[in-house]
This record gives sequence, C-alpha cells and structure tokens, in this order.
Amino acid sequence: MTALPPAFFLMGPTASGKTNVAVELAQRLPVELISVDSALVFRDMNIGTAKPDAAILVKAPHHLIDIIDPTEAYSAAAFRQDALRLMADITARGKIPLLVGGTMLYFKALREGLSKLPQADAVIRASLDAEIAQYGIQSLHQKLAQVDAETAARLAPNDTQRIQRAMEIYRITGQPMSSLIGPNSQPSGEKACCEETLPYQITSIALLPSDRAQLHARIATRFKTMLSLGLLDELHLLRKKYPLHAEMTSMRCVGYRQAWQYLEGEINQPELLEKGIVATRQLAKRQLTWLRSTPVNIELDCFEPDLVGQVSAKLAPLVCG
Repeated sequence: MTALPPAFFLMGPTASGKTNVAVELAQRLPVELISVDSALVFRDMNIGTAKPDAAILVKAPHHLIDIIDPTEAYSAAAFRQDALRLMADITARGKIPLLVGGTMLYFKALREGLSKLPQADAVIRASLDAEIAQYGIQSLHQKLAQVDAETAARLAPNDTQRIQRAMEIYRITGQPMSSLIGPNSQPSGEKACCEETLPYQITSIALLPSDRAQLHARIATRFKTMLSLGLLDELHLLRKKYPLHAEMTSMRCVGYRQAWQYLEGEINQPELLEKGIVATRQLAKRQLTWLRSTPVNIELDCFEPDLVGQVSAKLAPLVCG
C-alpha cells in the first residue's frame, strides 16, 4: 500500500505564538503554509486580525490570506475545498502542507468532512444580510422559530452566523436544517460526513498554555497594541471603503465588533479596552475547548523558551526525503 503524503496541523489558542512558530518552521523544513483563520481571509483587515505583515509574508508566504472583501462570507466548506486544492499542489511540488491557525471548525471540517447541506447562496445570503441590517438578528431568529423550532431553540437569539445559515438552508431547500442533519449535530450545527477521508498522514501539534494567567496577560498586551497601532482608524477606513454593517461576518470578528460599538458611541474607551480583552479571552477559551476534543499527536507548552526548536525537532523526523 502506498504511504499517504504527510501534512502538519499547527493549532492553538489566540496569542499562543502559532504564526511565529510557523514562519520559523518554513525556514527550517520543506513546508508551505496554509492559513486556517476565518478572520485572515478578509482584505484590509490587518491590525485587528494580527495579520502577518508584508515582510513576514515575503519571508514565509501564507495561502488563504486576503482572499475576499469584508462584505463577503467564507464558510468551512469553502475552506475545505480551497485547502484540499492547495495541499495537493504543495505535495505535487515536493513540499509538505503546514496548516496553521486557530479556527478549529476549519480543522475539523478538513479532517472529517462536512454534511451534504447546500452550499451558500449569494443572493439569499445578501437578502438575509439586508433583513438583519434592517430588523435585527432577533427578528430573524423569530422567523426561524416558525419554520425550524428545533434549531431555533438550540441557538442563542444573537447567534447571527448560525441563525443566518439555518434560515438560508430553509430558503434553499424548503426544509428545516434540523430534519436534514439529524440528531447527531456537531457544535457547528452541521453534521460531519465520516466517509470523507483526508488523503494525508496528519501530524497535529497543539501549542497549549501551561499558565492561563500568562496567556491572559499576552492577550491584554496584544489588544492594547492593536489599539495603539490604529485599530479604530483601520475600522473607520473600512467603513468608508466598503458598505459594511455590524452583523456582517467580518464585523463580528473579535476586536472589530467592540471597535464598531465604540465608533457608534455605544461604549467608551475604557469599555472598549475591557470588552476587547474579555472577548479575546473568551475566544481563547472556546479554542481550548475545541482542542480538548481534537486528535492531537504532539502537545507543547506555548511558553516553552525554545518553542520553535521543540516543534522542529518533533517534525524533522517526519519529513520525507
């Protein structure tokens, strides 16, 4: 039997140092980087996403960064399709795909596949965006309850992304999502399709914090740095360049949501700082929860002094040729 080609997954919560490790690994090993980050896909959203700067991207190019406008949406299914295509290209060039990021749903979708629910429909999605902008997400949640009570009961009334997706599925198929996915739904609201096998030998590396307080300190420093670098100015320019509203996927990203509230006068500057840090901590907590149920081959302390060396030493024996 022919051995499967290798691929590496580098995962961890926000502020765990994933990007730095991946960039340095690209200098030491024959790997090519694929971003696994639902925020880095958006063009012109640089500061609030902690996007690698131009110098870093020259040193270690990342695929799947800056691929759509902030007015557009990108799904786990679209990521899986793009990632599989890129992984095949990278493997054909004799290199190893190194997928790095913190969007755990994307890793799950890639490894396990997705349900056979319909793909996003741009026209219906735009219509739902307009409804949300005019009437609010709670109104759409109430409409969902009328056609799919089971799904509506499972979702929080302010869970914009999942409410919109459930209503989109209903409008495409004429059937409630709950009847299509069955009882064994995943946290994403879509059932995994276990017949789809990823044709790679995966080695997963998780960068985990040995000290949660230290991770929280990193998160606070990082958000303060984003503000000092001009996050509010960046959002102001985004709003001038694109027809954005607060419920778009891009504007629900951590940091941008709070910055939007500040620009709208809903919160003051101390509240912006506090809410931004708290939201980022909550994101890290969700990422760590996902990681606990994710297959991992190698766990390393993200505060290890020679973290790059530790990861490199673990992966070097797995590099073919």
